[in-house]
Amino acid sequence: MNKHNQLPLTGVRVADFGQQIAGPAVAMVLADLGATVVHIDPPTGPSWQHPANAILNRNKASLRLDLKSQSGLEQALEIIANADIVIESFRPDVMKNLGIDFAELRQQRPELITLSMPGFASNDQLRRDWKATEAVVAATSGAFTDMGFNRVLMGVNPSYSPLPLGSAYAITLAASSIALALFEREKTGRGDTIEVPVAAALMEGLSYNSYVVDQLPERYKTMRELEIEHRKLNNIEMDLDYEQLQEYLDPFYRTYLCADGRMFYCVCPSHRNHAKRALQVLGIYDELIAEGLPDVKDLHAPIREWEGETSIGVYPLPKKWADIISAKMKRAFLQKTSEEWGVIFGEGQIPGAPHRTTQEWVNCEYTKESGLIVEVDDAEFGTMKQPGPIVWFEGEADAMLSPKAREDVSFDEAVSRLKEAEQMDQSSRPHGTDIQAASGDGWLSGIRILDLTNVIAGPHSSAFLSRFGADIIKLDPVTPLYDPLIGILFTFQAGVGKKSVLMDIMTPEGREIFEQLVKSVDMVVMNAPERQMVPLGLDQATLSAINPEVLFCRLDCFGAPRKGRKTNYIGYDDIIQANSGIMSRFGRPETPEEHAHLGTLDVNCGFAAGLGMALALYQKRKTGKVSRVRTSLSAVTNIAQLPFAFDYEGRESFDEPSGREVLGSHALSHFYQTQNGWLFLDAKPEELDKINQIAELEGIQASENIECFLSDAFVTQETEFWLEAFRQVDVACAEPLSIEYLRDNNSRPADQTVGIDRGSYAFSVYADHPSGHCVTQIDQYAIRPAESTIKAATPTEKFGHSTKIVLADLGFSDEDIDKMLAKRIVATKWSNEFLPS
Repeated sequence: MNKHNQLPLTGVRVADFGQQIAGPAVAMVLADLGATVVHIDPPTGPSWQHPANAILNRNKASLRLDLKSQSGLEQALEIIANADIVIESFRPDVMKNLGIDFAELRQQRPELITLSMPGFASNDQLRRDWKATEAVVAATSGAFTDMGFNRVLMGVNPSYSPLPLGSAYAITLAASSIALALFEREKTGRGDTIEVPVAAALMEGLSYNSYVVDQLPERYKTMRELEIEHRKLNNIEMDLDYEQLQEYLDPFYRTYLCADGRMFYCVCPSHRNHAKRALQVLGIYDELIAEGLPDVKDLHAPIREWEGETSIGVYPLPKKWADIISAKMKRAFLQKTSEEWGVIFGEGQIPGAPHRTTQEWVNCEYTKESGLIVEVDDAEFGTMKQPGPIVWFEGEADAMLSPKAREDVSFDEAVSRLKEAEQMDQSSRPHGTDIQAASGDGWLSGIRILDLTNVIAGPHSSAFLSRFGADIIKLDPVTPLYDPLIGILFTFQAGVGKKSVLMDIMTPEGREIFEQLVKSVDMVVMNAPERQMVPLGLDQATLSAINPEVLFCRLDCFGAPRKGRKTNYIGYDDIIQANSGIMSRFGRPETPEEHAHLGTLDVNCGFAAGLGMALALYQKRKTGKVSRVRTSLSAVTNIAQLPFAFDYEGRESFDEPSGREVLGSHALSHFYQTQNGWLFLDAKPEELDKINQIAELEGIQASENIECFLSDAFVTQETEFWLEAFRQVDVACAEPLSIEYLRDNNSRPADQTVGIDRGSYAFSVYADHPSGHCVTQIDQYAIRPAESTIKAATPTEKFGHSTKIVLADLGFSDEDIDKMLAKRIVATKWSNEFLPS
């Protein structure tokens, strides 16, 4: 059997009308997974003229059609008639106005799944018809304003980043919605009409940057936050330079200079073992202990009950100890090269990695040997290094590591390929008159997931799936591994929609209960390197012996389709940001900076794991196959860097916009000051004739320096004037807004509904949050099916809140449970306070 025929989407047929990044990339992900994809461009070719189109259109048959002509429209409808899925990424109603009406098509063929990916939501009356480029969505959604504590303290606002984060999040969210709709279709025969606005996807991706906890205890505020508060209160200018800023960073969460003159990023705050190991390999642990470094046994106790002023494993450290430890760490890192420290930290199970550029990442030995980067023989660029798959199945990934180059085909050939694919479809779903009516249920209603994850990416994956009706049991140890900042504060986002159980699965009794839970669920999800699978009893053989039907999903940091030298290195979002070039681009290689958004890669890795779990469920429903699905932070960094993460002989230099002062990609895609604020213009050189139609900008085509011309013009009028002027000529522009502004103007008291009907932005205010604080957070609202239900998330429970309930459901008596509590096999809390004060 052809190994490609074993891929989970073999036999699934896709008509891809997408342009720019998001739409074509979703179809690319489906093609990587075995779907047969026909990509349709307008007669003039892709609207985004970029080498990355070679990535976006790999594994696809491409043709050009003029949908404004009768023959082109008829051919497009013929392609759709032979497809299971149709994808488009235009402004709302563009396809309908061209004669392709999804509602009408689904009336004729209820099995059809349609996906629309507009920049702003179709029910956003203010913005729906704006020209929603990547940068316009980012500027409007707060992604360029107050970009993290570093930029605030340096007084850099607005900040520009060339990462297409909106599209990156929309890709994984939309691909997940397709996989879930396919899963539902196996049961009912019925498809769905789905919308995933890129702005809403971006807001969900930035969820850890937008949630607010009222009256947050001081212990959770970093040195940077305290300095910002101090400066605002005393009207002191935000003017720190890069070197000054470093002294406001926690020693376990900062960049260090090494013997080779290159930088190393150490990321081991909040975890006692990681921090201790780091100090030991640096050779400074014993001297710190001798100098009186305190050790607090229970970091989850209120600070007033601590026996010392701080402890290893606390984030953030108070300034006194931060300064002492940083000084010693700086001297220690100078003893070896950044590459040597990378191996020492990796082999020593300590999170840390050398800073590298994207060019180095794409061309390094590890990405090549592991399949994180693959080679494609493109007709235009020759042998081209491209991102590997973002999800894969254990033992079956080789079929995904030799993608076919994009291929131009005729209309007849395109239809022929779709018809051939139909013959490969093994589905036994209901057809014709057997197709059921819409159930009104969530796609995952009745599915049970056991979540063993921690920090952000892992927990976010199952929290993401909770909206579709999955029943999720979150299992944590009786004694917490992380301090309350990571261990609890982050879970206000990552713990929604779950039942919390505390249990020691390394005891015989705990193991017995764990096995009962495994027997009761459809899926187990874990974030950990491969070396931990057998000791934890999460390897295939052990899990299959307990429940032969249980599916398994694993996320990690450096994981890849093939094993390599870093397979078992541990790490977080920041580690891959540093190692894959994101920080070198954001801050420049000599002064690297963490990309300002917390969870930049973590959240997307969670969405990718959600995609993987949906695929595993679909494949099992369709074929009976039980599988183990995988993703990693290293895999998703490549889609966050799609415009840069490739190489080929003769490629132009990697000189995309980078650094703190950069305000855009070129003079026509750039921030400009107006009379009363800022404006981001996002035009192309071929639109100069349109811009010239604006009276105040007449003569721009003859200007020798467009940036100077626009700078002089823009300050003569207010932002609102320019927004209207550019919209009149249909040129993309936006006013940069802050997340705080969006939250203030789009929040409502939590009402057990999801803000899908509220346009592009929707926040819920939980005045009676279980933590005892008032918490405001973004809704789970980016995926918008017409027929399936999206459920409002229940707020994160206090850890252990459901321990007794879940044990009782398994048949344990009150007496049994009391005995287990007494022996600390299970627990109902980590501390008396949900969020320790």
